[in-house]
Order: sequence, then C-alpha cells, then structure tokens
Amino acid sequence: MSCDWDSQGRVDGDIDQQEMVPNKKSAVLVDGVVLNGPTTDAKTGEKFVEEACKLIMEEVVLKATDINEKVCEWQPPEQLKKLLDLEVRDTGESHDRLLKLCQDVIRFSVKTNHPRFFNQLYAGLDYYSLAARFMTEALNPSIYTYEVSPVFLLVEEAVLKKMIEFIGWKEGDGIFNPGGSVSNMYAMNLARYKYCPDIKEKGLFGLPRLTLFTSAECHYSMKKAASFLGIGTQNVCFVETDGRGKMIPEELEKQIWQAREEGTTPFLVCATSGTTVLGAFDPLDEIADICERHGLWLHVDASWGGSALMSRKHRRLLHGIHRADSVAWNPHKMLMAGIQCCALLVKDKSDLLKKCYSAKASYLFQQDKFYDVSYDTGDKSIQCSRRPDAFKFWMTWKALGTLGLEERVNRALALSSLREMEEGPEFWEKLHLVAPAIKERMMKKGSLMLGYQPHRGKVNFFRQVVISPQVSREDMDFLLDEIDLLGRDM
Repeated sequence: MSCDWDSQGRVDGDIDQQEMVPNKKSAVLVDGVVLNGPTTDAKTGEKFVEEACKLIMEEVVLKATDINEKVCEWQPPEQLKKLLDLEVRDTGESHDRLLKLCQDVIRFSVKTNHPRFFNQLYAGLDYYSLAARFMTEALNPSIYTYEVSPVFLLVEEAVLKKMIEFIGWKEGDGIFNPGGSVSNMYAMNLARYKYCPDIKEKGLFGLPRLTLFTSAECHYSMKKAASFLGIGTQNVCFVETDGRGKMIPEELEKQIWQAREEGTTPFLVCATSGTTVLGAFDPLDEIADICERHGLWLHVDASWGGSALMSRKHRRLLHGIHRADSVAWNPHKMLMAGIQCCALLVKDKSDLLKKCYSAKASYLFQQDKFYDVSYDTGDKSIQCSRRPDAFKFWMTWKALGTLGLEERVNRALALSSLREMEEGPEFWEKLHLVAPAIKERMMKKGSLMLGYQPHRGKVNFFRQVVISPQVSREDMDFLLDEIDLLGRDM
C-alpha cells in the first residue's frame, strides 16, 4: 500500500515538532505506520540541541562560580506545579516552548555547583567530568560487552585498577554501581555467597540465621540491604560508637560472642570510613583483627571517606583498609566526579563477583566470540544496561592528575577545620531552637544551602559539607555571618 505526501512531507501540527513525517513520495505504510525514510527531522533536532547546550552553558556553567547568584529560588510544591508546565500532551510543542521549559527547569533547580551549597555529600562543578557526561549522554552506551562498549569497558578496567592500588591491594576486582547503597548491598550479598555458595541456586531454605555487624553510625543502606536480601533488619547488630562516632572494637567483639551464644551465625562486619553525620572513620586495623579471629568478611563503606586515600597527608584516616575484603568508594562525593560514580572493589581475584552474580545469558555472553570474552564484564553485575560511570572520573583524573585530586582532598579537609566553635549546653540549646527556622530563611532567600539535624541525644545542629574547590575562606566566613544575620532577631 502507498500514498502521496505533499512536497514538504507535512502533516497536521506545528512545523517545529520534533517528530516529522519523512519527505518521501510513495511512502510505504503498514498498519498506518511509515516504514521508509527517517521519522525524525534531524536538522530541527540538531538545532534544538545546539540551542539547549548554549542555554546550559550560559545559565549553568558560566554562573557556577558566581556567588552573587542564588543557590536556589525556593517555591513550595503547589506553587511550583503552577509555574512549571508539567503535563505531557498528545501533540508535541514548539522549540521556543521547549527552550522556555529548559530555562524554568534551570531557574527553579537547586544550584549544587554554587560555592555556597553545603547541604549534601556532593557539591561543585568539575568541568572535565561534565564534558565526559555530555559525551556519554550523546553516545548512549551500555557497558556489558566489549563489542558494544569497547572504550568505556577499558576505561573502567583502568580506573578500577588504580583505585585498587590506592587501597593497597596487589590485585583485586570491582565494578561501578548506581550508588554506594547498591555497592553495600553487593558486598553484603557477596559475603553471604562466600559463606554459603549454595544460596545462589537453592535460596534461603535451610540456611542458619545469619547476623551482621555494623556501626551505630552506619549509612541506612545497611538496613535496606538486609531487608532486600532477606537477611532481616533484626539481624543487623549495631555496634556502639565513641564520642567521635567511631565504632568501639571491644563492643564489636562482645556482640559477636553474644550472637554466637544466641545461636545465630555471624558472617559480615561493615566498618565505615566517613560516616554520614559526623564524618567518623572506624579503627579498621582493630576491626580487621577481630574479623580474622572470627573468620568474618570485612566490608568498608568508604563511600564518603575513601577519597582521602588520594591524600598522602590524610590517608592515615583509613589505616588498615588494605585488610578489608571489599570496599565501597564514591568518587562523585569528595572528588566531584559527578553523580553518580560509585565503585565496589573486592580483594578476591577468583572471579567471586562473576560466580555470585552471573546468569550466563547466551544472547550477550557467548563464549565463542572472535575476541577475548574476559572483557565482557557485564555478567558480574546485577544490572543488564549499565552506565559508563568510570569515564567521567577517568576524564577528571587525566585532567588533574593524582596530585590535583590530592590537592582537592587536602583543600576540602583544610577548609572543614578552619573555624571551630566551643560546644556547651547553651550552644546546643540555641541551635535546637533556631536551626530549622534559619534553614527556612536561607532557602527562601537563596543565599546558601546548609543541612541540619538532631543526633543521638544532641539537639538540632547544622551539618556543613565542604567539597567544592570553588569554596573559599570568604565563603566559610560568609556562612557563619549569614547564619548570624538570618537568626539575629530570634
């Protein structure tokens, strides 16, 4: 069946629509669908991409370091719904309208690259990582086999090798994951598989009651992982910490013995290097001694603090990490590789990751390919499609070098200790009364963004996270002065 289209291939609707009918005579139709020729007007699409990139450059990149710009333009949810055209419709919209939507998205989004964004464990703008992200978004790869993603698989291999060296292992394995929470889940499941390999095929049936141990200051992903994997949150034993938030080794060993006496089976200890709230580093050497005595897998959640390994001055904070069986490390945090960029690193070199997670899909992982199939690393992931997250970290590392990354870590830690305030009952009481109110005022003003929270008996306090190399001494002073200004009438 065929039909004739007008000379411009035009159909009803706006001429600026992205989806256009091909400029073809005698177009072939099957069930009303055009089968010959492209269905997208490439020139129109290219023009939109060009204009959108210009907008990103002008409104995001060039303004990233401007302290006179607002951190955010706060709107309550219902008001923001009115300001944004969120509804999707049956017909496409003009490019002018789409660009206006892009402007609105930028305008009302939090500027996490602003020098005065201190709210989360990520901040700042790394230009090399950003360029790498542009490239991967344009290329749209998925890294499961070498044949479809040769460059990015080799990049991941190279980056993992260097990260393993910084941990202090002579060899190892690893994989990039969508978040430190997923890396922790991988490690928990890997430790269980190492203890009981039959679980992969036989499931939980017949297993003893397993218990794991982690710091009372650990990331909440440990409870989520235990729930998700069927271990159960009641079988996560939280070990008491000292006044600085570090796990107390004596309490750990006491809980291990107690668990055995109660008839449960310990299999994993998760230490933390850089806790979410206090930034504490657990004493890894002492914890490793205990794990060796009891035959337990030691995982270190260094999602936040792992980047201190890049610093010759501060790597002592992770002394003993080379004794861990697995490590979670997120370069998107202190090293600013861009969300998300998270690696699980494993000391084992016996293909434990692959043995644990492989499904041997015959349509992807054929063993008779014409190249070395050991580069088809996707079968050691629980994912099929996987983003090339290592590439943006590699690009930054290539641009700055190890010394540049070391300087980034040293500067962040130096700024974090720039000014200290004495603690005392009156200090905590005042913060408890004013912190939520000041947070509301700073958000509505847009001058900076800083988190707060209570913590284990302590009243509300501000939690400042310093990462971006754009943060200066003046920004640190501004933060304290702005808090004082916003709360002066309280």
